Amino acid sequence: MAAVSAPTVVIMAAGQGTRMRSAVPKVLHPVCGKQMVAWPIEAARDAGAGRIAVVISPQRDISGAMPEGVEIVVQEVADGTGGALRAAAELVAESETVLVLSGDVPLISAEMIAELLARHEQTGAAATVVTAVLDDPGSYGRIVRDPSGEVERIAETKTAGDASLDELEIREINAGIYVFDAAPLADALDRIAADNAQGEYYLPDVLAPIRADGGSVIPFVSEDPNVILGINSRADLAVVEAEARRQILERHMLAGATIVDPRATWIEAGVEIAADVRIEPGCTLIGACRIGTGSVVGPHTTLIDSELGEDVSVPHSYLLECSVADRCTVGPFAYLRPGARLEEGAKAGSFVEIKNSTVGARSKVPHLSYIGDADVGEGSNLGAATITANYDGFSKHRTTIGRNVRTGVDTTLIAPVEVGDEAYTGAGSVIDEDVPAGSLALTRAEQVHVDGYAARKAAEHRGEKETTDS
Repeated sequence: MAAVSAPTVVIMAAGQGTRMRSAVPKVLHPVCGKQMVAWPIEAARDAGAGRIAVVISPQRDISGAMPEGVEIVVQEVADGTGGALRAAAELVAESETVLVLSGDVPLISAEMIAELLARHEQTGAAATVVTAVLDDPGSYGRIVRDPSGEVERIAETKTAGDASLDELEIREINAGIYVFDAAPLADALDRIAADNAQGEYYLPDVLAPIRADGGSVIPFVSEDPNVILGINSRADLAVVEAEARRQILERHMLAGATIVDPRATWIEAGVEIAADVRIEPGCTLIGACRIGTGSVVGPHTTLIDSELGEDVSVPHSYLLECSVADRCTVGPFAYLRPGARLEEGAKAGSFVEIKNSTVGARSKVPHLSYIGDADVGEGSNLGAATITANYDGFSKHRTTIGRNVRTGVDTTLIAPVEVGDEAYTGAGSVIDEDVPAGSLALTRAEQVHVDGYAARKAAEHRGEKETTDS
């Protein structure tokens, strides 16, 4: 069998999206963390597309948000789906095969595109129309077949009288996805008219002149009804996101990850999860997260653009733009902020906040501490309520803590300051000078006892009360 030639892909994205009621162009709204229009672009690329062009409106210029390598076609006048292809006429003329997708129908897969292109080439059709069979076809255009089973025409149903009663009974609908041989498409685009109530060019109208010239138009029946899920409103967006999320979770589970409660788990499209990872209920994984094998995330943990190594445990914590190496433990109730890096076997315990800092291998920040703008060496242990005071009101400064350091409870380190290897600090110390290696640093006021203080305080209180009562 001859290899399927790389098609030119035209993605229609010039709609105004008024029903979204948003200042953001419709096709730039995210679907599980990825822009709506990026879904068909990515699917087309994965299926081996050649050139990819997105048709946009000058009133909703989204060109700056397009991925590298995507061409832009401007549809100057909002004159329908046929008008979108007419705007891309030069691109069509330079192509052999043209695949037409919609920017607001994101759930088409690379596998389906590849199968569709192969079918188009195998049959020698001039046009292939993706269809679906629905129990309730609603306002979708109906597929009218000829006696041989080819597509004779598409009966529109949006306006009363467009379709006959018999045509309204048809349950096979037009999914709005097409493959064309470029030459007959280019010729047909010149022959369609905008002689309808909307004054628009309809892309399905090209099928009649293609057939009149002897070209065959075959249906490609999709068994996946989600391929027709388009987005016109926020309510539609929620429906599509729910299905996209289901597919994402299923893909991870089939690849070997355990997701304990899929209904209570949100994982975006860009997340990478290795086999034998366990995701507990209540977790949210956003952006470009990566999780290594054997790690346990959650319950109730949020990861955003963060990387976990192998065999990491992260219950009840919030991690943002940080890196956690193999065999680390985080939480519960830890907050790792941008730039936090835990090296192998390190610990960030309960109610610990770390920002723009490196915690060395096997070092521990067990609880109730803030480590900001710091470098902690290997094997150190920072006592409860260890604080790096990194901000002087004008600038941030770094703290350097060496290897095998032990800070006492309630130590405050006033940056810039350095604690040498194997040094100690005493509980309650405020350290604002460098601590030599192997030494103990103490800054503790002398403890003073005031005899009889409690009795005098009680007497003062009684006197104040008598004065008030009188």
